[in-house]
Amino acid sequence: TYEKVCRYISRESESVVVSVQYRLAPEHKYPAAYEDCLNATIHFMKNIENYGVDPANVIVCGDSAGGNLAAAVSQTLAGRSDLPRLRAQILIYPGLQALDFNLPSYHQNRGVPLLFRERAAFFALQYLNGDALHMQEVLEGSHIPPDMRLKYRKWVSPD
Repeated sequence: TYEKVCRYISRESESVVVSVQYRLAPEHKYPAAYEDCLNATIHFMKNIENYGVDPANVIVCGDSAGGNLAAAVSQTLAGRSDLPRLRAQILIYPGLQALDFNLPSYHQNRGVPLLFRERAAFFALQYLNGDALHMQEVLEGSHIPPDMRLKYRKWVSPD
């Protein structure tokens, strides 16, 4: 479904675009998609000379769940000295946190199509374990222990 978009980006940016067809949830639970993207990126970076790509200009990009995967791959590769450093990451409406579905942005946009608050929580659960059985707990925020909520309060809070 993304081939035309990838070709457009490649043509307009005069760059090589590698699109990873990763395994999807709920059939393939976490970390399958992450491992697919990480392995594909590492393979590409280890063989970069075969693709005629400048190692100093590699960028990872993704949208929605792919944005989450691009961010995770970027974080994983940040400390690797055996590979070229990524130049940047481009995250297009990424799903980056499932700690709190009661932040102001979720309430302000709770009825905005396409990704309603409940649907975002549903997809997060599908991605993690393929089971939406605990949807209400996630929406209420009771799926996170109080000590973890305190630990991440600096980054995930209404403030």
